[in-house]
Formats: sequence, C-alpha cells, structure tokens
Amino acid sequence: MRATLRWAHSDLRTHRGEALFLVLATAGIVASLLLATALFGYATNPWQRVFAQARGAHVWLHTDRAADAGELAALDGVEAVAGPYPTASATVAVRGTRASVELRGTAERPEVGRPLLTAGHWIDPADPDGVVLESRLARALLAQPGDTLALPGTPRTLTVLGIADSPERRYRPGEQPGLVWAPPAAVPDPGGQVIGLRLTDPGETDYAVQRAVTVLGAGAIGQVSTWEQARAEAQGDNRLLGQVLGLFGLGALLAAGLAVHGAIGTRIRGHLRDISVLKAIGFTPGQVVRVFLLLHLAYALLGAVAAAALTQAFGSRFPGRLGDAVGVWQGLPGHTVALVAVPACAVLFIGATTGLAAWRAGRVPPVPVPRPAAARGGGLSGAARGALGLRVLRVPVRSRVRGRGARGAGGSGVRGADGPGAPAPAKTGVPDPGEAAGVRELEVRVPPALVLGWHKAFARRPRSLAAVARLTLPLLLIVVAMSAWTTIDRFHTRPEQVGLPTALTVRADAGADDRGTRALLERDPRVAAAYPGVEVAALVPGQTATIALRGLGTREEPYPYALAEDRRAHGPDEAVAGQGLLDLLDVQVGDWVRMTVGDRPQILHIVGRSIELENAGRVVSTSLDTLRENDPGLTPTLYQLRLRPGADPEEVAARLAASGPEGLEVHAVANPADGLSPLRGVVLGLIAVLALVGLIELLTTIGGTVREGERDLLALKAIGLSPRQITGVTVTATGCTTLAAVLLAAALGLPLAHWLIDAQGASSGIGAGIARAPSPGLLAAVGAAAVLGAAALAAVPSARAARRRLADTLSAVA
Repeated sequence: MRATLRWAHSDLRTHRGEALFLVLATAGIVASLLLATALFGYATNPWQRVFAQARGAHVWLHTDRAADAGELAALDGVEAVAGPYPTASATVAVRGTRASVELRGTAERPEVGRPLLTAGHWIDPADPDGVVLESRLARALLAQPGDTLALPGTPRTLTVLGIADSPERRYRPGEQPGLVWAPPAAVPDPGGQVIGLRLTDPGETDYAVQRAVTVLGAGAIGQVSTWEQARAEAQGDNRLLGQVLGLFGLGALLAAGLAVHGAIGTRIRGHLRDISVLKAIGFTPGQVVRVFLLLHLAYALLGAVAAAALTQAFGSRFPGRLGDAVGVWQGLPGHTVALVAVPACAVLFIGATTGLAAWRAGRVPPVPVPRPAAARGGGLSGAARGALGLRVLRVPVRSRVRGRGARGAGGSGVRGADGPGAPAPAKTGVPDPGEAAGVRELEVRVPPALVLGWHKAFARRPRSLAAVARLTLPLLLIVVAMSAWTTIDRFHTRPEQVGLPTALTVRADAGADDRGTRALLERDPRVAAAYPGVEVAALVPGQTATIALRGLGTREEPYPYALAEDRRAHGPDEAVAGQGLLDLLDVQVGDWVRMTVGDRPQILHIVGRSIELENAGRVVSTSLDTLRENDPGLTPTLYQLRLRPGADPEEVAARLAASGPEGLEVHAVANPADGLSPLRGVVLGLIAVLALVGLIELLTTIGGTVREGERDLLALKAIGLSPRQITGVTVTATGCTTLAAVLLAAALGLPLAHWLIDAQGASSGIGAGIARAPSPGLLAAVGAAAVLGAAALAAVPSARAARRRLADTLSAVA
C-alpha cells in the first residue's frame, strides 16, 4: 500500500496540470447536470403542487349562460364539477398599468380549482367590490392587498383583498386574460359562464371534452382549456433550459470519460517500462489497475463533491431564473437524493471508462517485449515520399552569368533549362554581353516538417482515428451550442423571420369605429402598418379541443406571416396553420379542415405552414375578408402594428395609449426569446466546460505525439533536420489532428444542431424552420483559434524534446 501511494503521489506531481483540468471539468459537468435537475424540478413540481392542493379541474369550459352544468355531473368519468360561475370580460388599471381580465363571480371558495391564498384574505360578502387576483396578474399590475383597481370607461372601482395561486392558465398580456375572483354582485352583466370538470382519469381528457360538447351542444361552447395546456404554460421555458443543460451535461460527461480513457491509454504507452518494473518487484496486475483507477476516481470525486457543495451553497444566488429554480428545488422532497445521485453517477461513469483503460495496464508483461524495428504502418507512404520531392513553384528566370555561362543543375534550387540539342533562345534588340544563352528554374519544395508531421498524425490509423474522434466530440457540442446561441439571437435581430412580424398588439373597446382606430394608429410616424384582425376560439373536428382562429389583414393588405412551408393564403377560404394545429388534427398542408365557431361551421384550405409561437402552435390564420364571408357582421377587435426600423415598441405603445381613447389597450408582442435570456449564460458556461474537456484531450494528444517522436529523434537529426524542423514535425502533427477534428465537428455538428433545434420546435408546436447555423466567419474563427491554439500548446514540449539527446530505449513509444 505504501508503494502504491508513493507511485500515485509521483504520478500526481508529474501530471499536475492534467489532474487540475480533470477536476475542473468534472466539477463543471456535475454542476450543469445538477442545474438541469433543478430546472426540471422547478418547471414541473410547483405547478403540480398547486394543482394537487387546489384539487384542480382537468377541463374548463367557457359556455353561454343557458348551459346546464348538472348534465355534466352525470357523465361517466367526471369526479366533481366546479361552477357554473358567471364571467365577464373587463379591463382593470392601477398606477397606469392596464390588463385584460376575466371577472369570475363566486360567493364561496370553490372546492374544485380552489385558489391558494398567498397574501390577504378571501372575498368578504360584506364588501361587494372586494376581489382576489391571480398571482401572475398581480405581479404584472404590481398590485398588493389594499390597492384599488379602476375599470376604465366606468365609474366603478375594485379593492384587492387577496392574491392567490391557481393551476389554471396564467395571465399573458395580449393573449390570455388574467383571472379575478369577485362576488356575484361585482359581475352584474355576465357574458357567459365557466364550468370546471375534475376527472377520475386525466388520461381521458379528450374523450371527456368530446362528451361534454355533445351534451351541451357545440353552439354553447365558447372555449375549452385543459390541465395539459396549463401545465405546459407553467413549465414554460424552464423545461427547455433543463433540456439544454441536461443534453450538454451528458455530452460533456461522455467527452470527459473518453478524454480520461485516452489520457490513461497514452500514459500507459509512455510508461510501459515503469509498469514492467513495478510488476517485476512484486506488483500484481490488480494493484496496477487499482492505482490508475483510484487516482482518477479521486480526481472525479473531488470535482463532483466541489460542484455539489458549490451548487448547494451558492446555487440560489444565481441571478434570474436559475437562482429561483435552485431555491425552489432545494425545498422539494427529492432534492437530497438528486444532490447525491447525480454526482455519484458521474463519478461511476468516469470510473467505468477509467477501468477499461487501466485494465490494459494490468496486462503489461513484467519483461518488456522488444519492439519491432519498424512499427506496422510506420513507413512513409508513396504519396508522402513523393511530396518530399514535389515542386510546388517553378519560376523561369533568365541567367545573367559572366564567363563560363549558366550554372549547372547542382546549384541550390536552380536548374539550367538548356541542354544538348536545345534550341537557342530568340534574341531581340541589342544582346547583353553578360547574358547567358539559357533559362534557369527556381524551385520551392514542400518543407519536410509538413510531410513528416502529416504522416505522424495519420500513419497509425486506429490510434489516430481514436484521437480525432475524442477531440471531435467536445468541438461538435460547441458547434451545437453556438447554433443554439445564433437561433436565440435571431429572435431578437430578425423577429419577422420567426413568427413575430409585428411588435405591438392594440385592442379597442367593442363598438369602436374601425376606420377611426386605424387612422389613429397609422397617424403615428413610427407605425409602418396597422393590420386589423379578430381572434376567436374554434372547436376542432371531434370536438375534443379548441384552437385559435385568426383573421388578420385583408386581401389588399395581407398580413406578413412567417412561412416555413409552401405559400401564403391569397384566395378565398385559404389559410395557413401552425405545426401544433397540423399535429392536433393529423393533417398536412394542402388538406381542407372544418371547425366550428359558435354554431357556424368554417371550412378552410391549408395552403402553408406558418411559424406560430403562441398557443403551442394550435393556430390557423386567414384574412379578415375570409371570415367576413361566413359572418358579414364581423368587426375587428384587435390591430397588429408593424413598426418602422429603429422604433422603440415601449415608446410607441406609451404614445398611442396616451393619445387614444379611454378603452384602447396597447401591449408589446411577447418574444419567447426574452424568457430564454438565462440560456445565454448557460451556453457560455457549457462552452467553457467543453473547451476544458477538449484541452484535456489536446494535452493527451500532444504528450502522446512527443513520446512517439522520441524513437525517431536521432534518425531525424541524422538526416539533417534541425531542432526547429523536428519541433515543426510535432506541431504539424498536432495541428493536423486538430484540423481534422474541427472539420469533422463542423460537418456533423451543424446538421445535428439543426435536427435538435427543429425537433424541440416541433415538440413545442412551433415546428421546424427556426434553426440557424453560426456564420461561416464565426465558424472559421473558432476553428482557426482551435488549430492555432493546439499548435501553440504543442510548440513548447516539442521544442524541449527536440533539444534533448535521447537514446532509442524500450521506454520510447512505438
């Protein structure tokens, strides 16, 4: 044991830099995996906790006032019914901030879909104007218990009595109204009612919706929302962040395992004599394996423990969503198990890859086997031998020699072009007495260091390919990370290409004059176009769900949809749809679809697929003229504003709200990339971890190349190569290996990044077509930095080795 510890200590002193990099890489990998676990828990558990404690309804049906909820309670599979509660749409304002809300009249606290109070108290029957706000709406309004809410256009006011969490769909400005619980007296003129269904089997949600619509009648249904939609909205971008961290964390873990495997294999090849001596003095094969295994397990364990301790101590202090996620995750029941299991699995994986490489060390014989004079595959190929004599540049120059004439071919780099029988050159003008009658050639040959370096990099194919593959993996993941960064940046720099052609949404009061409103909006100098439109909920065929049916723009001024496939909707009954709707209805571009708006059927021809970022892509869009053909009395309820380049949406929104009538609501169109801002820091951190793993593999490759050059050192000096040229051989070999890895990473990483990003878009309903690759200039700069950095790292150890006088011993690597 003492000898084992001494050997381990000596190995640590010899490879301190490599040990430090292994510890740092392991720490970064484990930290990314722990953060991914925290984000997954933060995305799912809070909503699940609220849903369970509130006994949330699996289905919410917005119906007209005549619908009978008693018939729904008799349906099979319905455990309980909430409501019906009278509802009315309204706009509330406090301290200059407005929000569209749904006033829901309820006398008592519901048993199904029970709001969970976080501040204040529940509705007091003695206060007819007291209300409770949903927590997300309260945060948007910056409202607290005791605040007074104004209802623009009316003299009424509401008093905030409490704030509550709810498992229903959350408030989103311009898309989903906020929820306000109020006494029935505060809803004097309800426009409809809402009914909640809690099911015995949540998996039968679609079937339950279908039966409910059949019982009540399609004309009585205004909108259907399910628990799955609410959960997806609650998870939001946190799940995506967790997926990115988990994917890159696992990829980095695999790259680190392969790097450790390669490092141990290279070290074993470089210390065959030392291992043989250890066996000769009594070390068993198991002891040799245990030395390598325990040493690298110690590195991995140190990095994993450090990552777990730092995440536990400082994870909640991360800015933004990451810190919130870690703070919530630390309070969940499975937090301690995950904090131990994730680092343990990472250490075990690194231990497994270490054991495979260390097993070879146990098989080294006690007596070194003499190495063959010429290793298999070590000779120069015909192409390499030809390259050593290749003329890459031949420049004819006139010979100006006095006396004996042109110098012969023995001159350095100069060859006489004349010979016996060669025609004499034509002379014009007055001949120069000092000019010879011949033409010389100036030759430039390929430097031997380049040819020998290329040969050394790829002569041993299995070993060379393994080194290229290990270095390719971290570089490939870096290319994928850069593609993710570029795609996110595109949402900010080119929003019109990813489904955000407009910057502002304007909603006017019912009955507002269309021409007057459009004139007011287009009068602003920073507004390029105002597209009138309407958005209604429509029942899909089978009556299992509702989708968003939009009519935007007119045939004279069509709305500029961001198309991913086929063409825009121009003719009658033509429409474009999001990927989520195509998946929901199991249709393709070119099909006809039928939906129901109230009691009116609407049949549309899908002629293109648009990129839709809202409502999980369950959106079908056509022109306002097409919807008016089915309902001539349809008037615009919203306007989408396209701003001029350089316009500030917040400034324009404030100006329009100030100059418009009392009921005009102006909201900035939500950009999903705003919620992904923490992903930029995550991507940078992952690139740093991957670069560290690549550096470990690069140092391993350099060390192996230097050791393999020891045997050829005297031979290279004997044929006349200088120490600088010998150094160039190793630098060229390292550069060629890195260049091959860079090219392979780019060739594989770009298609992989497109596939991963498009797959994520398809799963979220956005669909394919949002992925963008980094610019060729950026890829070239990163590749050049990798190759030049590898060459610079290889220069120092190779120069030191070239200036040593080494003997051809058994310790030299074959």
